[in-house]
Amino acid sequence: MNTRLHHAQPYAIGLFRIVIGLLFASHGAASLFGVLGGAHGGGTVATGIWPGWYAAAIQLVAGVLVLLGLGTRSAAFVASGSMAYAYFTVHQPGALWPLQNGGEASAMFCWAFLLLVFTGPGALAVDGLFASRPATSSGLRDEARTDTVTA
Repeated sequence: MNTRLHHAQPYAIGLFRIVIGLLFASHGAASLFGVLGGAHGGGTVATGIWPGWYAAAIQLVAGVLVLLGLGTRSAAFVASGSMAYAYFTVHQPGALWPLQNGGEASAMFCWAFLLLVFTGPGALAVDGLFASRPATSSGLRDEARTDTVTA
């Protein structure tokens, strides 16, 4: 059983990354474009207003990058930091516990993205396409090259 779970781990992480990225990008799209119910029950956030518009832009861009698995660790790091900022500046002053202050989503996103910083994108990531490319421009990997020059 452990062997099967171990082999499925990259796919489970990949699926986790896709779902978290989609949910996060949806929050950003709702706030920026008014789709999916809009920001705070309708409408959009005003362009350039701190911190709402910038948070929404981070949510959309980082969410899409994480969803695709493109620069996952960097995007997840920025997203995690933005959610920590949101939690401690918006939610935590209202009450100690996330259940009391409405900060459950911020706390969960913060920790989910921090997990992705350490695990990486898992399977089914665009980053994986670049990792499988040949290391040199000639199409041969350095360790596979046989045409060495001798003096």
